[in-house]
Amino acid sequence: MKEDRSNKYMNPYLAGFLIGLMLIAAYYFSGEGLGGSGALKKVAIAAVNTVAPEYTHEAAYFAPSVENGKSPLNSWLVFEVIGVILGALLSAAYYGRLSMKVGKSPKITNRTRLIAALAGGILWGVGSQLGRGCTSGLIMSGMAVNALSGYIGLAAVFGGGYLFAYFFRKLWI
Repeated sequence: MKEDRSNKYMNPYLAGFLIGLMLIAAYYFSGEGLGGSGALKKVAIAAVNTVAPEYTHEAAYFAPSVENGKSPLNSWLVFEVIGVILGALLSAAYYGRLSMKVGKSPKITNRTRLIAALAGGILWGVGSQLGRGCTSGLIMSGMAVNALSGYIGLAAVFGGGYLFAYFFRKLWI
């Protein structure tokens, strides 16, 4: 008989401790912190390089990632995000939560939820490039090296989250 694991959750304090250990290991082995937007950037550069290699080698933004024939996909951040995706899939499967469904409020349609999620994803992508990194890189990696920007980012992200949650709460509650 299969064991029911659907109601078992990881202790959040243990999870935070393990993330901290991963951050230390990331700095030790790769010289970089944790973050996800850099991987998205590397995948985008690889896609542009596949379609228009001449342009990629001439564009100031893309060229450093493809100089001397190196692949932008050979990056710590790409492997980190692949690991996060695979880890999430394995965890969901292990705990019996691997299914295709749209998590939403009963007050909105699937379409509205998916449009809101797409809009949020686009805003995250644009914001992470304008801010030169995502919240993971800014807050976790910034605070790990005691950078003032990490602490300011933490206050801004949570403050902004509370502010926007008030205005967009009807999409969820």
